[in-house]
Amino acid sequence: MNLEQYIKEYHEGRSDWFIEEVQSVSAQQRIMNVLNLKDYLDGKHKILQKPNEKFAGKEYVPRKIVLNHALTLLNFQTSFLLQNPVTITGKERIVKEYQKVNRQGKYDRLNYKILDKMLKYGQVYEYVYMDKNTIKSKLIDASEGYPIYNHDNEMIAFIQAYMVDGIDYYIIYSDDVVETYNNKGGQLRLTGRYANLSGLPIVYKTMNEINENEGKSELENWISILDNLEDLISKATDGYYKYITGVPVTTGQVLKGEGLPVDIVGAGLNLDDGATFEFVSNKFDSNAFDTLYETLLNALYTVAHLPAIAVGRTDISNVSTEAVKILYQMAMMKGSQNEQYMREGIEQRFEKIRRLLAYKGVTFTDEEFDSLGLVFSYALPSSDKEAIENMKALREMKGISLETLLEHNPYVNDVQNELLRLKKEGDTIYSGVIDKNTQDVVFNENVDVSSKNT
Repeated sequence: MNLEQYIKEYHEGRSDWFIEEVQSVSAQQRIMNVLNLKDYLDGKHKILQKPNEKFAGKEYVPRKIVLNHALTLLNFQTSFLLQNPVTITGKERIVKEYQKVNRQGKYDRLNYKILDKMLKYGQVYEYVYMDKNTIKSKLIDASEGYPIYNHDNEMIAFIQAYMVDGIDYYIIYSDDVVETYNNKGGQLRLTGRYANLSGLPIVYKTMNEINENEGKSELENWISILDNLEDLISKATDGYYKYITGVPVTTGQVLKGEGLPVDIVGAGLNLDDGATFEFVSNKFDSNAFDTLYETLLNALYTVAHLPAIAVGRTDISNVSTEAVKILYQMAMMKGSQNEQYMREGIEQRFEKIRRLLAYKGVTFTDEEFDSLGLVFSYALPSSDKEAIENMKALREMKGISLETLLEHNPYVNDVQNELLRLKKEGDTIYSGVIDKNTQDVVFNENVDVSSKNT
């Protein structure tokens, strides 16, 4: 089913079909969920809706302590995968062009934003386009994007809808055309029609067991635990101030005054003979509080795949590199999962960039395009010295190529550029020539570079 058939079957061929599509129940439910998640990240937590209480005949405003653990967990997952730039690998000619596009389009920065939004809201969208002579991408927020799928779960169109100053704006993406509409003046009108050179936007999404076309926010796995943490610490604080300080109780008659002043510390009382005065209070079981709080916190870190060592909850003295990797095993598993989500989207971006480069006269063979690869470098605490010694040993026994060695070098992000720099150094033991047929750099060891036609 293509877009024209979809409009005819579900919207009776109406020209304003996209308004009805945006206002559908399923679409609005998803958007409301995204907006609720945004409110939560903005600090509007369930604990703030807790009603006031009555205490000693007066209205008492209980403490409502908000914990921002969610932002810490999200920042950790994002930084763990993308703190170090993604390395593009492949044949020299195509990698050189893609790295140029990557720099001009600020894609390293964009990748970080994509993962951040995807983890927060479950999905985010990227549209690749040509701005004059530069290839760029724009992000479409999860609250503005409406992908349209046919019966085969193939995306056949995409709608971006948003409101500014009371005016509704719509951008309709199809395979070859982009149309813009708004209702300024109270009437819907077409404001622009453009050629779509890159195709439909890219959908970045996490895994959802219920709907494979939608992602699921990481927050949805944490909110119930976070709500209980906030409720527990708020109630414990209230309990301390309301009960541990005690309730003053007197028996008999006070000789002078109107009782013990409420707001004065150290005030005294004059009591009649036989009268008594004491503070009555409940016992505060700090051990029970610690146990409950630690249990909830450990459950949160487990669900979020956050190693305790990353937040200083584990003694790290005399811990070897291998021991750190074991402690970070859960984080590495989650990082690998997030890597797959990112890899799937970036590979689609590569295809769209190839299409746009062709309009600029830059083309690649299928072999060159298939050589493209991505290397993610996790922000894992490790000894660079140990990693370099291992690579050196492998290189000396001819168990690793120079290119692979550079791909895993913690100090190198641009492999092809580093290969060219090595080639230009006349005193390096690695020298190379450019193959006239494949245009690849061919490296030889212990060869005088001056004797080669480079």
